[in-house]
Amino acid sequence: MANSMVQWLITASVALLHPFFVSVIDISHNEKDATAEISVRIFTDDLEKTLQKYSKAKVDIIHPADKAFIDQQLNTYINNTLHLKINGVPAKPKYIGYEIIKESTWAYFEVAGVKELKKLDVDCSLLHDFETSQINIFHVKSKGQEKSYKLDHPKRVTSFDF
Repeated sequence: MANSMVQWLITASVALLHPFFVSVIDISHNEKDATAEISVRIFTDDLEKTLQKYSKAKVDIIHPADKAFIDQQLNTYINNTLHLKINGVPAKPKYIGYEIIKESTWAYFEVAGVKELKKLDVDCSLLHDFETSQINIFHVKSKGQEKSYKLDHPKRVTSFDF
């Protein structure tokens, strides 16, 4: 009993001293609608602190005084830090909106006119301006296949071929 209590205390202490900074980006090709559907999951507190660096107004994603302001901040920040090329052509994702699920903010985007997703090039510096131990994990689905890749700061570029 005492041994398991000591192990628990050590584990809890390490977690407090070395928190994880992870974001997850899911990109799925929707053949029927000819779109690339993008969801970006970021821990809300990390995202608020990052957005606050670029704003004079208070950034409160969970209880926004002005939701349109938060939408604009999220759209601008994510589009400035997540650059995609689909089949060799730069893509400009359209912001759909966001929602809070537990401790995370989920932001949704879409790229129209994607009849086929053969190649996806990614340049992602999401939250690199917040934390040097940031990890961005990508899950990309196309043609019934799913591929994943982890970008550890400072690495920001990867590609997926289908």
